[in-house]
Amino acid sequence: MKRLLRYFAIVIILAIVGGCIYLNTLMPIITGYAAKNMASAVFVSGREAKDVEAIDLNFSFIRFTSNTVDYENKTVTSRFLWGKSTAAYLEGYGVTLLRGITAEQLKEQRIPLDVLRKAQAQQDTISKAPLPVGDSTVAKRLAPIAKAFVNERAYHGHPFAFVVLHKGGVVAECYDKGISRDTKLLSWSMAKSFVNALIGIMVKDSLIDIHAPLDIPEWQGDGRKAITMHDLMQMQSGLEWNEDYGARSDVNIMLHCERDMGLFALLKPLKYEPGTHWQYSSGTTNIVMRYLRSRFSSDEAFIHYMHSRLFAPLGIVAPIFEQDLSGTPVGSSYLYATARDFARFGQMYLNDGCVGNERILPEGWVDYTHTSASASGDHYGAFFWLNRNGKFPDVSKDMYYCDGHDGQDIFIFPSHQLVVVILGFSPKPDNLIDFNALLRDIISQTSR
Repeated sequence: MKRLLRYFAIVIILAIVGGCIYLNTLMPIITGYAAKNMASAVFVSGREAKDVEAIDLNFSFIRFTSNTVDYENKTVTSRFLWGKSTAAYLEGYGVTLLRGITAEQLKEQRIPLDVLRKAQAQQDTISKAPLPVGDSTVAKRLAPIAKAFVNERAYHGHPFAFVVLHKGGVVAECYDKGISRDTKLLSWSMAKSFVNALIGIMVKDSLIDIHAPLDIPEWQGDGRKAITMHDLMQMQSGLEWNEDYGARSDVNIMLHCERDMGLFALLKPLKYEPGTHWQYSSGTTNIVMRYLRSRFSSDEAFIHYMHSRLFAPLGIVAPIFEQDLSGTPVGSSYLYATARDFARFGQMYLNDGCVGNERILPEGWVDYTHTSASASGDHYGAFFWLNRNGKFPDVSKDMYYCDGHDGQDIFIFPSHQLVVVILGFSPKPDNLIDFNALLRDIISQTSR
């Protein structure tokens, strides 16, 4: 009996030690998520910390973090048990998780603010013309839907912002309390579609060839040397990746623990032959952004190109594209812009890559964007999602969309001349928006 009790005691001790070791590996993710998202919500979006804790951080272990907002130094420190993470805000850059670096050291590594502003292009050269007002009759029909969706939660979820463009004009617009048309909100993975646009512009300028193998040094000694930009954009690189947002998945480690997110992703081994297997991977977009950055002589030149060739023609003024510690914009996840900005972006794709009479994307690029990736089962194109497989059964199959974590979406309907923008915090499955019903009802009121 004593031997049996001793055996059980050893098993229990080992289980406790093992559990603590594993929990310790989760600390940077738990506290990092809380610190990063709290800091961005407060200092970029201008939201109240108590609202962020009640909505955005109210899940899993994250809800048990203790978050201290330092308004003077513009940092947030989040603690859970023995774990701690700090995120720092820099004007013009947004928020960065501090890993092995202080806020002062981070500031020294970034381009000075005046140089950054110059690289972002002169603000007075950016079109600040408001979006045109759409048909008033359509607007009246959509008003009850907007109110029911945002204010009454009739379609479930927790939306922050809702904008509908019909034939290029605003026909519905509604915001949650504490949010306005000037509030910059998080894109999550909708940022990937902006990377699609940046690639398209660089193709138009003959700076890259999406079908040529990428000359990434770390790939030259094995089968990864065959990977193309096209493979990455269609999520068919063949690189090993785990996008499961639970525990220590690759995406969580990348976003909350790594200094160079693109490097972390590109060092993954090849699991499938490039172009033959579809697997969603946020890592691929950070590989792409790291590569695009390398094509320029300096960070100033890269930022200037991104703003002057993409954001400025769209009329998107001073968006925040947050960077990792290496200085690469986090193309997978961290773009902040207004709901109207996201609508302008969707409208560009609806207009075949043009803004007014100016062509921004190369001819044929939008068609390429919503061409199905060969192994995706008709639900993914090139950094855009598709409805060709009928995921939303009550809306047209030509609809394609930008989709971000927790309910960020830009839906583009060529056959209905519609762009629908939704931003908020609507995690699956507990708070899932009934997109099919919402989009069906919008179409029914704009097609009459």
